[in-house]
Amino acid sequence: MATATLLVIQGVDQGSRFEVGDAPVGIGRGVKNEIRILDTEVSRQHAQIYAENGEFLVADRGSSNGTFVNGVPIRTQVLSNGDQIQCGRTVILFTNPEAVDDESRYIAERVDFLAEDSPEDRSKIISAVRDDTDNAIPTRDVPEPEVVERTFANLQALYRISEEAVSSSISLDQLLKRVLDVTIEVVGADRGCILIRNLDTGEIVPQAFSEKGQEHKVQGQGPEVGGQNHSPLTTHHSPLTTHKMPVSRSIVDYVLREEHGVRTSDALHDRRFEPGQSIVQAGIREAMCVPVQGRRDLLGVIYVDTTSSVARTVLEPDATTFTDDQLRLLSAIGRQTAQAVETNRYQQALVSAERMAAMGQTIAMLSHHIKNILQGIRGGSYLIDMGLNDHQEDLVRKGWNIVEKNQGRIYHLVMDMLTFSKERQPVLESADVNETVAEVCELMQARAEEFHVNFRCDPSDELPPTTFDREGIHRAVLNIVINALDACEGREDAAVTVRTGYDPQEDTLHIDIQDNGPGIPPEQLPQIFNLFASTKGTRGTGLGLAVSQKIIREHNGRIEVQSEPGEGSRFTLIWPRFEEESRGVEGAER
Repeated sequence: MATATLLVIQGVDQGSRFEVGDAPVGIGRGVKNEIRILDTEVSRQHAQIYAENGEFLVADRGSSNGTFVNGVPIRTQVLSNGDQIQCGRTVILFTNPEAVDDESRYIAERVDFLAEDSPEDRSKIISAVRDDTDNAIPTRDVPEPEVVERTFANLQALYRISEEAVSSSISLDQLLKRVLDVTIEVVGADRGCILIRNLDTGEIVPQAFSEKGQEHKVQGQGPEVGGQNHSPLTTHHSPLTTHKMPVSRSIVDYVLREEHGVRTSDALHDRRFEPGQSIVQAGIREAMCVPVQGRRDLLGVIYVDTTSSVARTVLEPDATTFTDDQLRLLSAIGRQTAQAVETNRYQQALVSAERMAAMGQTIAMLSHHIKNILQGIRGGSYLIDMGLNDHQEDLVRKGWNIVEKNQGRIYHLVMDMLTFSKERQPVLESADVNETVAEVCELMQARAEEFHVNFRCDPSDELPPTTFDREGIHRAVLNIVINALDACEGREDAAVTVRTGYDPQEDTLHIDIQDNGPGIPPEQLPQIFNLFASTKGTRGTGLGLAVSQKIIREHNGRIEVQSEPGEGSRFTLIWPRFEEESRGVEGAER
């Protein structure tokens, strides 16, 4: 089964990641979409991604603001690695791992890395320049028109390379491929490759390959509305690409050792010009190779070549295709490429470090709470054992109550972890909000009595028919009610009230949970929905409010908080009524 990845890189859901398989996947604001986008500029049924003939396509579903791929409006579009899908203000990065693997194999098949003693390696250095970015711009005392034109072209090329280098939303392989596409165009090469040193083995290996005449898509370009682009791997090769691109190991080693670019030709030592060989079999091959010099280390090389036409080889045997100015420009591109590689690696290292830090924080927090729960269970077990040995039923019952309470804590912790850790699709069904809230209140009544809290449920009689995820709303309300009861523990005249209601003007449902506890300090209010942020000290996991907010957002709603120190807190869960979607009305209220 084909699989691809969608990563939200811009918008309110930034950081969300989704898997796409053979089954069609809907994108939109509506709760029935497999990919929920909580963007007010996204339609309820905005777009769809589906697989067809081994490729993934995105189709607009008549959205109000349209669907864009790489900044171009589309109706239906074949997706390629690195494509950016824009719906409203949300930008989604598309990645197809299988295509990435195919491209890696394609690069390895197109580059022939010749050994130093290979008889096929006939390249000889005819010119060399130091890696000096300043020399990429030709200078003359009296600027000539062709010099001015070439200078402008070089500046434009470096600007285009810089634009690609600062792109942070694509993989390193995709970045190098785009840089190489621009490089071949501006230096007039027929083909080229970028070889990068492997961090683990230290070996120089091909990591990008491109050639003139290959159909490829440049970021920001695309078809007319309703057109289609093909994958970068769907290429048409010129006659020059019937064989692998030969890359001289000796030339590469020389560039790596001397750290400057060279221009080479095989005309003087080409076996094709030996007696008995015909010059019309092939033309003169020229190449340029420059270092990819980073801030501290030499990361690899850029290698481009060209083969002169047969007619030019006969008429101008001493003619050359590449010039020293082009070699200087390529050296500057090598420096830009190195910065792009290093920036990409720094970003990957930072992401990895942040991921490890987050994982460590999660493990530490969960271990702390699990340890507290286990200590409670051990305490209860000790009382049960003592009661059994002394035949004291009161001790057994007391110990069992402690064990039972901690079993409930384990259950709630695990359910909160499961709810928060994965993207879930709300299971919409016709249900009664009052009934769901009443179940929560009934479940928490014993806890309220234990804490001596006046716990009251005040359902509304004016709720219209609606659909919602009963289990999700139950857990969202339960977490906030638990917090309210815990906040009121030990206070005189403690009270918690749960109310339901309906706003006909906005067509929204709401549930209010109000307590007269100590309230929340103003400086803590912005952080209360953060993961592991808790105002209950060691008694809280910091998961409850984060889970409740996630569930309400899945219903396209929000949680409003009003709290004053010493005056208590009021949490209001608000979400739109989903009657029209439960009836399957497509495209309603786009």
